[in-house]
Amino acid sequence: MAKKMLVFCGSDDPNKAFPPFMLGCGAQAIDMELILFFTLSGLNIIRKEGAEKIQLPGAPNTLSNFLEIAKENGARFIACSAAFPIVGVTENDFIEGVECGGVAEFVSLAEEADVVLTFC
Repeated sequence: MAKKMLVFCGSDDPNKAFPPFMLGCGAQAIDMELILFFTLSGLNIIRKEGAEKIQLPGAPNTLSNFLEIAKENGARFIACSAAFPIVGVTENDFIEGVECGGVAEFVSLAEEADVVLTFC
């Protein structure tokens, strides 16, 4: 069974939005399962056309490309439904393939994960 990495993505600040994908894609390269959980301003990363707006000069790739690479390699993207009313979004605001889950979903995934990283 492959090891699992769960990453908590709580910010759209470029300095905090890029590392989950850099580390996550690296984990996928060594055959780890990757699950990214987005909440609060981190939800902007998975909004339609949201990743294109987040830039980090000198990064080895764009956030949009990292997102596509992670998705192509089987990453799961979960949007925190508890944050929807706070941020003013609905599940229709997100890119294709995004799942919705709440706090209990994150805690359950964290219990099963071999590695849990937080970027907020």
